[in-house]
Amino acid sequence: MSASPLSNAPAEGLDSARFAAHLSQRTTLPSWWLDAKKAAWNQFSALPLPSRTDETWRFSDLKGLDLTGFKLPEDAPQPHPKHAAFPQTAELVFSNREAITRSTMPADLAARGVIFAPLEEALREQGDLVRSYFQKHPANLGSEKFVALNTALTATGAFLYVPADVEIALPFVVQHTLTGQNLAAFPHTLVVLGPRAKATLVEFFVSGGPASERQLVAGVNDLHAAEGAQLTYVGAQHWSRETLAFQVNSIAAERDARVLSLNLHLGGRQARHESHSRLLGPGAHSEMLALTVADGDREFDQRTLQTHVAPNTTSNLLYKNALLETAKTIFSGLIIVEPDAQKTDAYQKNRNLMLSDDAEAHSLPGLEIQANDVKCSHGSTSARIDAEQEFYLQARGIAPAAARRLLVTAFFEEVLNKLENEDLHAALTALIATRFQA
Repeated sequence: MSASPLSNAPAEGLDSARFAAHLSQRTTLPSWWLDAKKAAWNQFSALPLPSRTDETWRFSDLKGLDLTGFKLPEDAPQPHPKHAAFPQTAELVFSNREAITRSTMPADLAARGVIFAPLEEALREQGDLVRSYFQKHPANLGSEKFVALNTALTATGAFLYVPADVEIALPFVVQHTLTGQNLAAFPHTLVVLGPRAKATLVEFFVSGGPASERQLVAGVNDLHAAEGAQLTYVGAQHWSRETLAFQVNSIAAERDARVLSLNLHLGGRQARHESHSRLLGPGAHSEMLALTVADGDREFDQRTLQTHVAPNTTSNLLYKNALLETAKTIFSGLIIVEPDAQKTDAYQKNRNLMLSDDAEAHSLPGLEIQANDVKCSHGSTSARIDAEQEFYLQARGIAPAAARRLLVTAFFEEVLNKLENEDLHAALTALIATRFQA
């Protein structure tokens, strides 16, 4: 196989030879997995990069999608920053492509069948279970090329399985650290909750080197909640200022299941996040939340879809962005109510706090309703920070940067208060505060 440029196919450093080497290092994994990787590589190579005619990339900076020059890290760990003080049941820490820290699963949970392991270990030991849920419900919101690249080259990620009727109070924590210039990472996490199970997974994505390091990240999550299950997912990213990041989340909620997903965006030069929530059984509920601190000339692109398939389902979306300097955010969200989804109750709201006259916020909420007995609404607001509040704080000796941090934190509290775990709430608040430190 010969290498070709990654403008519409593989780039130098992520060429066909490197993909073949990636496969050859994984011959102990199931054949279906290797076949899926080959198919994904072919799909990635065949799909073009997004163009101006793609509605799913409206307002995006397509000139910033330069994928040339990236390479996979060597299979060796690098120094990594410690994550925030997340409460935890157990944790996995990945540095580049290596799992370097793994805490022991509590014995009582292991005895009840809970599995928390690196993805490749789960493929070897629980291959059929992984196969049943891996990419079962693709997001399909415009980043199919980058999802294919993830499947082709993923080597890190976590698998969490919680059997029926097992409830776990403290979160499982996964940290992904990427350290090195022009390196690429493709984490993939799969979460499966059985009927009436309850669990929380926290993922922290962070660059370990200087803020100037150029990096590429394409991550994917598959989140599945069976009948009556309660799943909380928190994803927080603090990539370098020069990172090009894609994150795609797929959420599936069965009858009476409840899924809360909260994504915190703090880093990256250009970061795109896609989240598709499917309400598949009556009584299912999805809470889709996001917080973004955008400064400099960064772009944060958010695309969402709430698909109501079954009747008597509910969903609520609240995305909040704080914009400084010349940053840009894009929110494009759609609620789809299918013909059989009568009695749907769905809401969608995007709120932007403008901290600069030069910042730019685009908001495109939408509805596509095919049933006649529903309650659906959407809204978007953009407003400047209250000058009187800012003056009040500064008049009492609070420095401008600290005053801004306090006001942004207050703006975010509506979302953070939806978390049940107070320690997790505090850890995310502390992580947000780091974005305002000199």
